Amino acid sequence: MKQLLMHSSMDGLYAAVLDNGILVDYVSQLHDPEQPGRMQPGAVMGNIYKGKVMNVLPGMQAAFLDIGLSKNAFLYIDDVLHPNLEKREKQAADKPSIRDVLRPGQELVVQVVREPGGGKGARVTTHISLPGRWLVYMPEAAYVGVSRKIGDEQERERLRIAGERIRQPEEGVIMRTAADGVPDEALADDAAVLRELWQALTGQAVNKKAPAVLHLEAGLVHRVVRDMLAADIDEVLVSDQQLYEQVCSLVGTMAPGRTNLVRCHSTAGDLFEQFGISHQAEKALSRTIQLASGGYIVWDETEALTVIDVNTGRFIGSDNLEETMFRTNAEAAELIARLLRIRDTGGIIIVDFIDMEIEANRQRISQQLEALTRMDRSRCTVVGWTRLGLLEITRKKSRLKSLPSAITTCGSCGGRGLLYEKR
Repeated sequence: MKQLLMHSSMDGLYAAVLDNGILVDYVSQLHDPEQPGRMQPGAVMGNIYKGKVMNVLPGMQAAFLDIGLSKNAFLYIDDVLHPNLEKREKQAADKPSIRDVLRPGQELVVQVVREPGGGKGARVTTHISLPGRWLVYMPEAAYVGVSRKIGDEQERERLRIAGERIRQPEEGVIMRTAADGVPDEALADDAAVLRELWQALTGQAVNKKAPAVLHLEAGLVHRVVRDMLAADIDEVLVSDQQLYEQVCSLVGTMAPGRTNLVRCHSTAGDLFEQFGISHQAEKALSRTIQLASGGYIVWDETEALTVIDVNTGRFIGSDNLEETMFRTNAEAAELIARLLRIRDTGGIIIVDFIDMEIEANRQRISQQLEALTRMDRSRCTVVGWTRLGLLEITRKKSRLKSLPSAITTCGSCGGRGLLYEKR
């Protein structure tokens, strides 16, 4: 049984997905501690701003924009919508200098594609995309895409044809995984709503002076219903009556016919505590995470990459050493794929699996991870094994961590985990 749970508290809003009682996805949106009841401010992924170019840096082929936040946003040349760039490959050597494309004082409409963090400002793009229930609308993309998670070629072709009929010249659409089996009329209605939203935004942009907010990404409840209420969800549980009414209204609009799945949790007490979500989330965030067999993994994150080390621990397996190592690695691979979603780990990920002598076993582990990461809502790619026997993975990094309230960096060691004794 697969359940979607949503919990509202004094701290914020939380959502989790349980698959037969096991936590497989988790997102949160915290309240602003200085203004109870309001969400923390900041550049949320998907927000659209009218920004002003402050600095143009030819050496970086980038510019910094003032979008009204404490740190200027970063705009790379590949993210600039400009006639001189559109027909060139992203890695082409003949790209013009950023100085020929942008100038200080210029005003642009940009969208956040990576939230600020780690001392860096937000990363933005001029390639705007507006997500709907069934598709993503791109006002200036001029192509049709279909989610790679839709495997049926006949359905993919139907969606491509529908997308071509729906889009107007210069527009683009990407059919989301949820569009599988959705009638053409519903897809067209979704695109029409997003087109109207874009037209309203462009009208605002003309009348507003930079820096200015043009569009704020939907709140967590809306995003959860839009992105996490998948076809395989059997039940939606919410913590209180007010949240129940909000969720029912959204489900009735975005997924008609599925409001019967939504129930208000009537039992007194914390919903997440009763379903063991808080305990599972705490374990998932530990540096050392135990495997059911007795092995364990060690999870270390730096600003540049994440390193995961797999160990047999107390697991001694059978008489066959290779089989013991393979079974531990296979169990770790399943856990790692799940933790990447829960921890919302992004960027470069290096996994140091236990060394295996048989090449076929190494390929089975990488194929297992490839299959498991296909369920991930963020784009995740298993790159392959390095010459040193490490497995490389990349995962799209866009949002802040899902569980920011669970980790506080030590003020003494700065997060290095070392205690210096005074001598």
